[in-house]
Amino acid sequence: MKNKDSFGHVRGTSIFVDDVATKQGTLHAVVFDASVAHGKITKVDYSKAELLNDVIKIITYKDIPGINQIGGILPDEPLFAENEVHFNGQPIALIVAKTLAAAKKAKHLINISFKELPVITTAKEAYDKGHFINAARTFNLGDTSKNFKNCTHVFEGKTFSNGQEHLYLETQGAYAYPLENGTIKILSSTQGPTAVQKIAAQVLGVSMHTIEVEVNRLGGGFGGKEDQATPWAVMAALAAQLLHKPVKLILERHDDLRMTGKRHPYESYYKIGLDKDLKIKAFEVKFLQNSGAAADLSPAIAERTLFHATNSYFIPNVKTTVHSCKTNLPPNTAFRGFGGPQGMFVIEAAIANAANKLNIAAHSIQEANLLQENDSFSYGQIAKQVNIGKTWKQVKSAYNFEEKVKEVKNFNNENTLFKKGISLMPITFGISFTNTMMNHARALVHVYQDGSVGVSTGAVEMGQGVNTKMLQVAAMCFGIDPSKVKIETTNTTRVANTSPTAASATADLNGKAVQMACNSIKERLLKVASKQLNSLAKNLTLKDGFVFEGNEQSPISWQKIVQAAFVQRVNLSENAHYATPKIHFDKSIEKGHPFAYHVYGTALTEVTLDCLRGTYEIDAVNIVHDFGKSMNKDIDLGQIEGGLVQGIGWMTMEEISYAKNGRLESSTLSTYKVPDIFSVPKKINTIALETNGSDLAILKSKAVGEPPLMYGIGTYFALENAIKAFNSNYKMKFHAPMTPEKALMGLYS
Repeated sequence: MKNKDSFGHVRGTSIFVDDVATKQGTLHAVVFDASVAHGKITKVDYSKAELLNDVIKIITYKDIPGINQIGGILPDEPLFAENEVHFNGQPIALIVAKTLAAAKKAKHLINISFKELPVITTAKEAYDKGHFINAARTFNLGDTSKNFKNCTHVFEGKTFSNGQEHLYLETQGAYAYPLENGTIKILSSTQGPTAVQKIAAQVLGVSMHTIEVEVNRLGGGFGGKEDQATPWAVMAALAAQLLHKPVKLILERHDDLRMTGKRHPYESYYKIGLDKDLKIKAFEVKFLQNSGAAADLSPAIAERTLFHATNSYFIPNVKTTVHSCKTNLPPNTAFRGFGGPQGMFVIEAAIANAANKLNIAAHSIQEANLLQENDSFSYGQIAKQVNIGKTWKQVKSAYNFEEKVKEVKNFNNENTLFKKGISLMPITFGISFTNTMMNHARALVHVYQDGSVGVSTGAVEMGQGVNTKMLQVAAMCFGIDPSKVKIETTNTTRVANTSPTAASATADLNGKAVQMACNSIKERLLKVASKQLNSLAKNLTLKDGFVFEGNEQSPISWQKIVQAAFVQRVNLSENAHYATPKIHFDKSIEKGHPFAYHVYGTALTEVTLDCLRGTYEIDAVNIVHDFGKSMNKDIDLGQIEGGLVQGIGWMTMEEISYAKNGRLESSTLSTYKVPDIFSVPKKINTIALETNGSDLAILKSKAVGEPPLMYGIGTYFALENAIKAFNSNYKMKFHAPMTPEKALMGLYS
């Protein structure tokens, strides 16, 4: 089944927030923000801006009827700065005018002065000064101190992985307007409609039932709209409440780049110990997470880093600690992988460093330590249905790994100015929100008199194809043509208390809820059919638009059975609730069973490096991936390829840069580069591992949103190997991304 949104997207008829037809009298808003990264506001004069024609009101923290707080996990982030600013780009006021041009002009007429304070931009500086978002967390397994003493080889080192800009096609934005009885409706580009509803109610000083949030779709999210879509929606709602007018707030691209948080940069320090057989016996890491100026989702992201710090390996003695360091940058936030990629990069760097020091191939250490059935993760969960070894073996056999190693060696021996590099990257990624209480979803399904079906869930469509999968579930359950099913917008009035569309869990959670709702209605319909056919309901099924008795098609069509049920006053609607079973985690001991299942896979990456220029090409990425029983191979393959390329971008060319004064230097698309058609792999080959899937995945089709991003890490290590082939004195620095400039310096260092 094709992606249901493709037709609208390619014709330009899909509706996003800025496409919504505006109501008469709509006002336009622009954010006035801090021009310094840290300072006290000593003077602010709005008078010239307020006198400008068409300016209606400039809203500050003084106008907030509720509380000036938008922090989700920790209450440490004001909607508008009061007396002090903590990052360049922090909102101070909202200018509301009759026209967007007037609001923009007014922004430049505001006179503000600051007493500048010391600025911290790096995690290490914040760590040294004791500036933290919250207390550190540590996962322990075994005894590292004792077992390092028994290791044959012990290596230490440090790594750095930079941030990453989400660069969603649709910038942050919202459109809010008042309804009757004090209700505000917000059309928001958010992954978390309930979060917007809750925080808006808090700031506006009203109950949640007076705030209705609706999401049609997003023009991309990647985590950047899980928490950070909230302030803009709340600002629009606040203005609509105060002025009793519709208000639209859409960030321009450069404002979005400057004012929003990114993937967290990490500075990490590791120690790894191996025995003579290359078994990793002990592993320690201290992760320094650059959280930015407020918590946002940093504590949860830090936790996910700990969960994935050992990637695909069993290590009997582990101690990993993460510090969320408070800096004067925009609060960093969720990004595809949610801290997992940063953790995986460190263990892969530690293995690469050990292999380099021992003068062996990294894949020898990787293979010797792959997870096996019933191994324990450092957080206490026992590995079940482990497929990492299967993907590893199939990559090596299907893509002729040993032969490729020889080809690379021969090429490097025969060429001076071009060198090839090769790497293997295994991934093991847990699926669930690590906050157990968030693993639930609801679905509301209506079957109408004519046999058409409406489905509402908490899932937000942002290009990943979740609407198509929800439609498939309903159509399959009812045995009807997909054209009879409509997936409604995501709305907090129809489906309340939703978890955000994140953690790769959306299709599982919402799909299971849809399945439950449809099955309940189907059960009632088959009872009606059983009376007409004088048969047992358990012998009947719905298929191909008819009621079937065994393998025989009955004369009762879908439309007829629906009409008969309606005449008999049978309930044709259902609201179902699904909560993931089995999962739990006790933070007091940092142990539990936090994941419903794991996704496994292995990527073989080949690169060619121009040793004169430092530029490179990615020749091929060959993957074996654990899809489970994929319910939509085309959509899942698209997620593999998109995730891979996004991961390659993070590891090779997307370099976030802040000046020492906290100003974003990579603030345009000429100074911040993302992969284009010329920088993606020449070939991407993906083989689906043959498995039985997981019962906790919808229709046994495993989640596929986040795991493939981490295949991109393999490109970094393939490039390191190519540099080493040219410069035998090169010391691996494990400082990502590996830009052409860094590659060039490595070639001649």
